[in-house]
Order: sequence, then structure tokens, then C-alpha cells
Amino acid sequence: MAPRFSTLLMAVAAALAASLAAAADLVVHVQTSANVPVEDAIVYAVAARPTPPAADLKYSVDQVNRQFVPRINVVQTGTAVRFPNSDNIRHSVYSFSQAKVFTLKLYAGKATDPVVFDKAGLVVLGCNIHDQMVSWLLVVDTPYFAHTDHGGAATLSRLPPGDYTLRTWHEPMTEDEQVAEPLHVDAGAATLAHTVHLGTP
Repeated sequence: MAPRFSTLLMAVAAALAASLAAAADLVVHVQTSANVPVEDAIVYAVAARPTPPAADLKYSVDQVNRQFVPRINVVQTGTAVRFPNSDNIRHSVYSFSQAKVFTLKLYAGKATDPVVFDKAGLVVLGCNIHDQMVSWLLVVDTPYFAHTDHGGAATLSRLPPGDYTLRTWHEPMTEDEQVAEPLHVDAGAATLAHTVHLGTP
């Protein structure tokens, strides 16, 4: 290995290590206006400088007992999503949402090809045969996202220092109804805490 190339690799590795060392974990508590914890809300932080998506991102939304599983989903832009069918009947998955319009014709077992979600936005999924089947897939331009747990808490891990927009979504909000707040992460901050209040009581 050439000395110059070796030096460059070491510099990149050092910069990456320094960035990870300075990164912070953000714990977000999502509550209603009456301070009741909100479970299965999606929280994500979008950097002022866009984060390029990683390569080969994959995700899966199954169909079990005539329901989408999981019902609430979040993926980074560029993710290839498969829609396996674990039922013993056929389904036809579709979306007419602006962020992604597609239709998978009637099938059983594994769908032939994944669907790549290449545009950020809220995608509502349905089945052309079973109207009760509804699912939400939020496509975001960031790798920093999480679902809230039963206590309304979500952790965004290893946020590098910088400025972000912290966004929170919960079904049945529209995309425009998301709560958006400015967020700044200081260098050297190990753990941060933040509370988001949704407009629901």
C-alpha cells in the first residue's frame, strides 16, 4: 500500500472515530397535550446538511391474518421494501400516495420484486381485495429515526454534533401535521433529553 494512500486512510479513520466519540444519544419523550405517553409514534432528526443514504437498504412489511405487520413503519429514502404474504389467501398491495404510487398484483407467498421508496414522504398502504388492511410507511431523508415504546420514549443514537429539525409523526396525522422543532446537538454531549407534545388530548 502506498504511503500516501495509507496516510489518507488513517486520516479518514481518525475523523470517523472523532465524529462517533462526539456523537450524542437523544432520548425523546412523546406525550399528548394531557401528558399521556404516546406509543408507536415516529421520531426522526433531519440534519441541516443532508445525510446521503447508505447502500443496499432493505426492509419488509408482512401480511398476516389480513393485516399489515408492522402497521406503522419508517425507512430511509432509497430503501427496498418487500411485501411477503404469510396468509393462505392472495393480496394486492398498493399505494396512491404522492411519495410512491405502485400496485402489486394479486399474489401469494413472496412478492416478485421489492419496491424502492426513493422519495421522502408519508405512504399509505392498502390491499385492493381487503379494505380493512391499512398501513403507514414514513420515508425519511435521515438514518436517525425510531419508534416510541409503551412509555412514549424513543432513542436516536449517535447523533453527530450539529443542527437538526426534529420531527414527530403519529397515526392518523397527515404529513403536514407532523410536529417539527429545531434541535442543536453540542459536541461532547453524551445524552440529551427532549419532550414533544402532540396536539391530541
